[in-house]
Amino acid sequence: MHETDWVGGVDEAGRGPLAGPVYAACVILGPDCNIEGLADSKKLSERKRTYLAGLIKRRAKAWAIASASVAEIDRLNILQASLLAMQRAVEKLSLIPTIVLVDGNQSPRLNCPTRAIIKGDSLVAEISAASILAKTARDAEMLRLHKHFPVYGLNQHKGYPTKAHLEALQHHGISKIHRRSFAPVRALMVGPVNF
Repeated sequence: MHETDWVGGVDEAGRGPLAGPVYAACVILGPDCNIEGLADSKKLSERKRTYLAGLIKRRAKAWAIASASVAEIDRLNILQASLLAMQRAVEKLSLIPTIVLVDGNQSPRLNCPTRAIIKGDSLVAEISAASILAKTARDAEMLRLHKHFPVYGLNQHKGYPTKAHLEALQHHGISKIHRRSFAPVRALMVGPVNF
């Protein structure tokens, strides 16, 4: 690899939940960075993800994390908001990547070459690393939001549409951190809104 060739890996976390922002990360590991155990963040325990996130932040050549808000998700749709978060993560990097490899089948608009790779979070180390940073950052944000909105149990399900979360929505109504464009939330909009 040429010294100035920097491969960036990009992934998002939080497309499926009913609440909270969607997060994305971009990681440039660099040719000399070898971190054992990198994998799709969903296949790792929370403890392992946290451990690896620390290693990635210390050893990667460059990394950045960004998000798109609930308002942006509702205005743009979740796919476009995810791509926006990815674009922001790449633009925050301290290095300009030579190419960006993106998990999935769609890429954000960037000022550098991009390639979408289906199941990239299991195939490409840089994407796996990005997956881990995005997931740990989003989980931390959901724990922070739990302190402000404890009735929803965000510390347990991180905003995903679990039975407990849906029951809490039925009982307490929706809050400002819930995605109104998502069907289970939209169905409750005739009820109370907790701000």
